[in-house]
Amino acid sequence: MTTIRILAIDAALAQRSVAVVADGVVLAERIEPGQRGEAARLAPMVRDVLAASGFGAGELDAVAATVGPGSFTGIRAALAVAHGLASAIGCPLIGVTVGEALAARFPHLGGRTLWVAIDSRRGRVFLDIGGQVTAVALDRLPPANGRMALAGDAAGEVASRLAARGDDVMLTDARQPLARHVAVVAALRLAGTLPPREAQPLYIDPPEASLPVGGLRPSPVA
Repeated sequence: MTTIRILAIDAALAQRSVAVVADGVVLAERIEPGQRGEAARLAPMVRDVLAASGFGAGELDAVAATVGPGSFTGIRAALAVAHGLASAIGCPLIGVTVGEALAARFPHLGGRTLWVAIDSRRGRVFLDIGGQVTAVALDRLPPANGRMALAGDAAGEVASRLAARGDDVMLTDARQPLARHVAVVAALRLAGTLPPREAQPLYIDPPEASLPVGGLRPSPVA
């Protein structure tokens, strides 16, 4: 049986993690806390994790990274590192959502539906239910469909609001995605068990910036 080695990168929320996973076994992993957008350490972390795994970059079978939702800066930085590495060694590059990575931590929830709530910092959350991600105001949370479990960095706030209205909700301890779980989802994509996902940022809201009325300036003449 061929061993599948995946390097996974996450910097979508207030934490950075990198891992090399082979057939579900974590060979090396680094996790660093921090603030959203602090992603300058990713490249050195990748270098250190590869060295600790005992494998060179050229021996990887795939590279995976979280695509969002989350910090614009962190997501872009992780994807930039992942794209550069995958391109250099000529291996597949696989996108994984934050919700998918957190869900991989809970293969069995006793019949509960997992809601992943990510803080959008606008009095709202990005809510991932069964892979469908929407931006929802905290005072307009959708109705429950049975028993729920909550994960994500806004899970505590959402769980308390759901419990206050009488919903059957369980608050998990999963707040941040981990690269090891990103690799689990990537392996399923690589095997064809999950549909492919392009390694591009997952934007839920439209961009805040808009083009000027007169359009962009023309390119300078050489």
